[in-house]
Amino acid sequence: MARKNEVRAQVALRSSAGTGTVYRTTKNRRNTPDRLVLRKYDPKIRAVVEFKESR
Repeated sequence: MARKNEVRAQVALRSSAGTGTVYRTTKNRRNTPDRLVLRKYDPKIRAVVEFKESR
């Protein structure tokens, strides 16, 4: 049985282009307490845009 990891949280990254595209990932809460902002590919507009962590 897997242990529940309290340090790594699952987060959703939503496209800043407003297309509704979502990436799911995990982050370490101790190392990065701020919200994540990553540049990733948005297939709906076929471009690389910023994806911001939503809660």
